[in-house]
Amino acid sequence: MTAAMVEPDQTPQGRPWDYLLQSWREVDAPEGWRAEIDEGQIALVPPPHALHNHIAEMVQRGLYRNLPDDLGIYQTLGLHIAPLDKLYVPDLVVVPWELTANADPDTNDPVDAAEALLVVEITSKGNARDDRTKKLWAYAHAPVPVYVLIDRFDEHGPTTTVCTEPLNGAYKHTERIPFGETLSLGEPLSTDIDTGRFPR
Repeated sequence: MTAAMVEPDQTPQGRPWDYLLQSWREVDAPEGWRAEIDEGQIALVPPPHALHNHIAEMVQRGLYRNLPDDLGIYQTLGLHIAPLDKLYVPDLVVVPWELTANADPDTNDPVDAAEALLVVEITSKGNARDDRTKKLWAYAHAPVPVYVLIDRFDEHGPTTTVCTEPLNGAYKHTERIPFGETLSLGEPLSTDIDTGRFPR
């Protein structure tokens, strides 16, 4: 991960996670940067490349075609992986609309990742390994029902991998889709996305 690590500069009183979360709320990250919590530290992740953002926009546009009214798609929503005390801000996440509509206006708390229906991570050169391993493992522990990894830097060529049916911290099923083939997502999203249009 290409990131600047933020270390708490005092001894936390009480549970370390609570102190980390409070510190995360107070991080004044530069515009476009994201703050995440991993390995007991706050990491600042730099803005992604324009091609990365283009893929995210294409996927989001595809998801909106058949999105039920009670679901929302977000690009900057923090997800708390409670079993592991991690907090990630995925490239795209689909959660029930009411979770954000009814959020406390006075706090910036993350959403419980167990509430997510779909998480999409798009690799950058600096974070590809984390998305393929660390985040795959974390989202399975959440558990997030569907994890989509869009990997322009896969050693076998640009690939989208769909991971489903999390069980005991691992996904039971994975499907690799080379760029150029159709990414099909079932209920409740019911959409097809042409990966052939993704920039390489």
